Amino acid sequence: MPADKAAALAAIHAEIGDCTRCPLAYAGRRKIVFGDGDPNARLMFIGEGPGADEDASGVPFVGKAGQLLNNMINAMGLKREEVYIANIVKCRPPANRQPEPVEANTCSPFLVKQIDVVQPQVIVALGATAATYVLGVKQSLASLRGEWHSSRGAKVAVTYHPAFLLRDPRQKGEAWKDLQRVMVELGLKAPAKTS
Repeated sequence: MPADKAAALAAIHAEIGDCTRCPLAYAGRRKIVFGDGDPNARLMFIGEGPGADEDASGVPFVGKAGQLLNNMINAMGLKREEVYIANIVKCRPPANRQPEPVEANTCSPFLVKQIDVVQPQVIVALGATAATYVLGVKQSLASLRGEWHSSRGAKVAVTYHPAFLLRDPRQKGEAWKDLQRVMVELGLKAPAKTS
C-alpha cells in the first residue's frame, strides 16, 4: 500500500500542474509548494500558505517558522520525515498576506485530496486560516483551541501558527499544551531530555 499512496499524491501533484486556476498564479509565485513528508503519516500539519523560503524551494515550512515547526515535531518524539505537511494554498500570497477566499477555495480541494490519500489519524491546523478551511467554520483561534474537531475522518487539533509563535514567543507554552493533547491521542512520548 505505501507505494500506492505515494503514487496517488504524485497524481494529485501532476493534476495541479503549472496551476493558473487562481490569482496567486499571477502574483509572482516561483514554485508550487505541494506537500512534504510521509504519505502514510498518522499526523498531518496544515498551515496557511508558503512564504518566500518555501516559494524558492518548493517545500513547505523550510524558513524560520519551519525550523520552529521541526522543533515542535521533534519535541513530540517524531521526526519531520514521519509526518505530512501541507498548506491551504500551494502558492505564495504576495507579501505573505492571508489567502483570499477565492484563492483558498480554489486550492483547498487539492488539500482535501491529499488528506484523503494520507488518511492521517490527527490533523493539526496551524493558525486561524488553516482552521477555517480545514473545519469549514470561521471562528476565533481561541474558541477552537483545546477541543477536538473532525475533518475527513481525522481528529483535528487547532493551535498557533509557528510564524505567530516567533512574533509572540509567550504563546509557545500554550501551543505545547495543544501538541501534548495530540501526543496523548497518538500514544507518543516526548524524548527524554539530554543534559
